[in-house]
Amino acid sequence: MTIDTSNPPILPPTLLAPLRAMRLSQPQERVTAAHRHASGQLFGAMRGLLSVAADSGQWVVPASHCVWMPPHHVHALRSHGPFAGWSVYVDEASCDGLPAASCVMRVSGLLREAVDRASVWDDGALDARQARVAGVILDEIAAAPHEPFGLSLPTDPRLLRVARAVLDDLADERGVEALAAWAGVSPRTLARRFTIETGFTPSAWRQRARILRALELLAAGQPVTTIALDLGYETVSAFIAMFKRVMGVTPGRYGEGA
Repeated sequence: MTIDTSNPPILPPTLLAPLRAMRLSQPQERVTAAHRHASGQLFGAMRGLLSVAADSGQWVVPASHCVWMPPHHVHALRSHGPFAGWSVYVDEASCDGLPAASCVMRVSGLLREAVDRASVWDDGALDARQARVAGVILDEIAAAPHEPFGLSLPTDPRLLRVARAVLDDLADERGVEALAAWAGVSPRTLARRFTIETGFTPSAWRQRARILRALELLAAGQPVTTIALDLGYETVSAFIAMFKRVMGVTPGRYGEGA
């Protein structure tokens, strides 16, 4: 998923309260083109996975997590399968003290319950009780630990070309030397700069991209054997071992929990 940052629309209109929460469900996949908000936005899924793209990277987010997008940050999203999600728009003036950069965070039980309650409010000014619930939501956004579910993209055009090529064909087994030659950069420079800009070596970055793709396919109900072969693994056991090493559980156990 890519985003066009040339002229993204600004949505939604100015809020009449510090925040506005809503829930939305539809029987088909949801695809939202690149856009931005004058407000901050916290959003997530009630089930399944969301893919989110922004200028700085892309994330695959399970229902246990959510994405914070500060005001005026361009982003796009796509659900994997039928969509059931929630969103909280935070007035720009109320974003002081909240993260200044987009991030993925775990959804606490308290945050989930507070958002669920706020989603049934009418538009307009908040009464005293509603204001206290809104304060809980803002506190939870400010305090929630950030989670490493993201996949950062490099900014160097040559490295970005490599990253896009990897994402376009995750089964591609070309090593650093072959990718460097294709991108017109030395293998040493590719390996060093890629690690500096993304926090991962090229091979580890591809492994993480495969994990994110695997999460998407698991959410879509694909068999583990099919996923392993689609991602270029010669054996299912090799894929399962890699998945467990990174995620802490096997793909089958993760799918049961999702």
